[in-house]
Order: sequence, then C-alpha cells, then structure tokens
Amino acid sequence: MAAEGDYESVLCVKAEVNVYRIPPRASNRAYRAADWKLDCPDWSGRMRITARAKMAFIKLEDKVSGELFAQAPVQEYPGVAVETVSDSSRYFVLRIRDDNGRSAFIGVGFADRGDAFDFNVALQDHFKWVKQENELKKSAQLRDSGPKLDLGFKEGQTITLNIGGKKRDKPRPHGPGGLGVLPPPPWRQDSPPLLHQAYPVTTQFPRRELDSTNSNSVFQSNPSSDLWGDFTAPASSVPPPSRLQNSTNWIQF
Repeated sequence: MAAEGDYESVLCVKAEVNVYRIPPRASNRAYRAADWKLDCPDWSGRMRITARAKMAFIKLEDKVSGELFAQAPVQEYPGVAVETVSDSSRYFVLRIRDDNGRSAFIGVGFADRGDAFDFNVALQDHFKWVKQENELKKSAQLRDSGPKLDLGFKEGQTITLNIGGKKRDKPRPHGPGGLGVLPPPPWRQDSPPLLHQAYPVTTQFPRRELDSTNSNSVFQSNPSSDLWGDFTAPASSVPPPSRLQNSTNWIQF
C-alpha cells in the first residue's frame, strides 16, 4: 500500500484502445492475437497509465465520462501483469484486478503502432527508474552499515602548527670578487665583429717582358710561366738585402 505522502503521476494517455475477451491458455505457449476476434472488440475506450510510488496502474476508462472500466496493477515489467503476444506488436495481455482481489486476463490492442510503442516505453521508463532507486537505496545501506572513519582527536592528543615562519631568500650567484655580479651575456650573431690581428702581407705581381721588335713596347707574357708572369723591378728600386731582412712587415713588389 502506498504511503500517505505518495502522489499519483500520469505516465501515458491513449484515447483509443480495444479490449478483447481471450480464451484460456491451454499450454505454456505464448498468446496469439490471431486467436482473438479482432474485428469485433468487446469494449473500446481510453487508456491511462499512472504511477504511485513504485507501482504502476493501467486504467481503462470511458472516453466521455471517465468511468473506470478495469484496472491492472503492475509491479514489474515485463512480468505477469503485462505480456506481449507472439504474432503482433500492437496487442498485449493484461491481468486486471478488482477491489475484492479477483483477477482475470483480457486482451488489449491499439489501432496505431505508434500508440503501442508509447505504451511499451512508458512502462519501461518507469521501472527503469524503480531499479535505479533500489540500487541507490542498497548502496546507501551498505555505506551506513560499514565501519565509519573516525577523524576526531583522541583524548590528550595534540598537534603542532608552525605558522608565520621566516621565508628564506634563495642565494644569488657571486662573481670572482665575492660580489653579486652577473656573468657577461653570451655572444650573438648580431654582435660587432672582433678586431683581427695584422699580419705581414707579401704580394707578387706577374712578370712581363718587353718585345724589342715592337716600337710601342707591347708586353708579352712568358708562356713558360703563369698567365701574368713576374714584373722585374729596376736595380735602383730594390732595397739592400740587409734592409729587407730587418723589416719583414713591408710589402715586397
């Protein structure tokens, strides 16, 4: 029985449903809608599915007055209260029950396949929620029954906190003299070039010989030497050997 604080919610409403009187089941085989008189339903009206706590109720009511024709309480789905048939997805078998506790099995069918789909999904969603609620309740009970972690202080137990300690600065690197001098920056490609050391330069020019037969003094290259040859300097311009040995930084012509 539902508690006093429980309320009834509506899960699904279908305006057209047909009810059939079905023959008793002769064996354990599934119901077949072909065994019913589908062209002559025994009753037609409205179906309303409600839920109160974890229980669902399938109510068959009159379209105009809303008077209750039959009611099928459902504790689980799929189950005995609602069964499907083997030859159609639009027909179901309901176990109805009156206030005196008497029960009977009837067949219900929908003209539209979409109405049958909504009927099926409404029951599945409700009992999926019921299953989740049961699992949460079990996990809460296991958590409460387990040993609890005591984080409180025992009698006479104390702790020490060090608050407001002096922050120590990190030591800075010192130079060779003990001062905090930063090292020079590394050399980069855009830095000015370094001065190069001057070295003595010795240059020799190619020699040419004068052609005595040519009045214009045309120079002819020596075929046995390189392309230009060595120029011969006049004897008066050649410094003495001792002077050349003492001065190695002069350029020789």
